Amino acid sequence: MTNLRTIQDFIRFATSQFNHSDIYLGHGSDDPIDEAKNLILSTLGLPQVIPAEFYAANLTDDEKIQLTDIINRRVEDHVPTAYLINRAWFCGQAFYVDERVLIPRSPIGELIENHFAGILTYPPQTILDLCTGSGCIGIACAYAFPDAQVDITDISPEVLDVAQTNIEIHAMEDRVTPILSDLFTAIPSTQYDLIVTNPPYVDAEDMHDLPDEFLFEPKMALEAGFDGLDLVTQILRDAPNYLTPQSVLVCEVGNSQVHLQAKYPDVPFKWIKFERGGDGVFFMTRAELLQYNSYFQ
Repeated sequence: MTNLRTIQDFIRFATSQFNHSDIYLGHGSDDPIDEAKNLILSTLGLPQVIPAEFYAANLTDDEKIQLTDIINRRVEDHVPTAYLINRAWFCGQAFYVDERVLIPRSPIGELIENHFAGILTYPPQTILDLCTGSGCIGIACAYAFPDAQVDITDISPEVLDVAQTNIEIHAMEDRVTPILSDLFTAIPSTQYDLIVTNPPYVDAEDMHDLPDEFLFEPKMALEAGFDGLDLVTQILRDAPNYLTPQSVLVCEVGNSQVHLQAKYPDVPFKWIKFERGGDGVFFMTRAELLQYNSYFQ
């Protein structure tokens, strides 16, 4: 590594290493140059946008050793960049992440940024983020709807520790409340204007075929039975009890969309089209959930 001296040298070197490896890109970046810049600049404690002259800055020997090690971990061990730098971006905000939680990447972020246009008919005052993980969806909703109170829930105390860290990072203690709950079992008798959920939904076949990077993520946050619908069916059944009359459920099921449609062919799920890519997200009003509730029993 004696010929690598500058920030630019290491970004170029990391990009080449990524291109020649079999790493999976898809936890926030699908471009090896962006992945390399994120890894190098974050490891050096620098923002993602730096003055042009910084790229030619010489690095210390300690910095070179640190960068060499972290590039090797990304290439040889397939550790996702977000876990190496303990940070991921969602809806334009940075969130702390580690191997207790999934790396934020849900297309629901696009809906939040657009204030759920075409889905909500009024600004929600109460929001529930079910199966919150890092808390990114609930906290992003709090940014999007400044007058709303947001509850975020998860079954794991360790996961909620990460979510609490992000609540404090974003100074949302007065507006975002973490609740330890297995789906709705410990939710107070509150009714929400909006429930957003990105639950575990990976089916058995996809679990078997996941790239190595996904093996660093908590299995409990991914797998959901043979067809990926173990939790989704429960959510569809119970959600109406926690929704206000004019409210909406937004739910992500990813590739298990095909299983959901096959299991409930008569249920008119409203599938959302995303401008920035992504699929497998539907919404239903409370009235629709009640109308078809017998299917989910």
